[in-house]
Amino acid sequence: MTPFETVDCYDYPQYWDVSFLDETELECDFFEDVFKRFGQGETRRILDVGCGGGRNVLEMAARDFEVIGLDNSEPSLAYLSDKLLEKGLTAETMLADMADFESSSPIDAALCTFNTFRHLLTEEEAESHLHSVARCLKTGGLYVLGFHILQDYDDPECEEHWTNRDGDVEVTTTLEVVQSCREERLETLLFHLQVRDGEKQLRLKAEYPYRIYNPTQFRSLLAKVPEFEICEVYDFNYDIDDPMPFDDEISDAVFVLRKK
Repeated sequence: MTPFETVDCYDYPQYWDVSFLDETELECDFFEDVFKRFGQGETRRILDVGCGGGRNVLEMAARDFEVIGLDNSEPSLAYLSDKLLEKGLTAETMLADMADFESSSPIDAALCTFNTFRHLLTEEEAESHLHSVARCLKTGGLYVLGFHILQDYDDPECEEHWTNRDGDVEVTTTLEVVQSCREERLETLLFHLQVRDGEKQLRLKAEYPYRIYNPTQFRSLLAKVPEFEICEVYDFNYDIDDPMPFDDEISDAVFVLRKK
């Protein structure tokens, strides 16, 4: 069997995005529910932070939102531009570091889900990121931020498998935590992608470091960014009518933040 090739998965957005494609409609329905329930005034101009290949950018653009996709991966943004053209949709792309960026005009809402936030590996980067989002948002603007919170009693070792399809492309993804250090607040995630693209088959793998948060650590971070208040907290079921408490049992969390 062909061995796995070590790559940067963000150089393969056509496959990386397929890995998470089945979440797209559910997420975007939830975003719209959030805008209706917690938005102050019209919510039209949206920033997708760490957009990758732009699965949410494409979906929200198809729903007639004005969307900006921000990422530091040139291949991902080039792919997104091609897909926008292919689908006859309009959106902006922004090549920038999610730790420190500016917007030329105010944003009504920002989005960052599925642990993208945890790519920011230091407290300084995470705080800078939140300040950057706050600077871009209008007063009363919303930030939907979703990521996994690791409880102190959680077993850091885990492995997940799933398969998604998009037309002739099938991607089977395996996710494994291969290293975890609570003292340094870092864990390393290993992704294996087995791809069938028509007659072509690929076996790709990549490792990425992620910052660890427990509830106390995220509360401490938020306290450094007083521009934001928490409207509500949800889990990865994305049910607007089923909020959850921000307590010490929280795990897969989606925070709805509002700029004061």
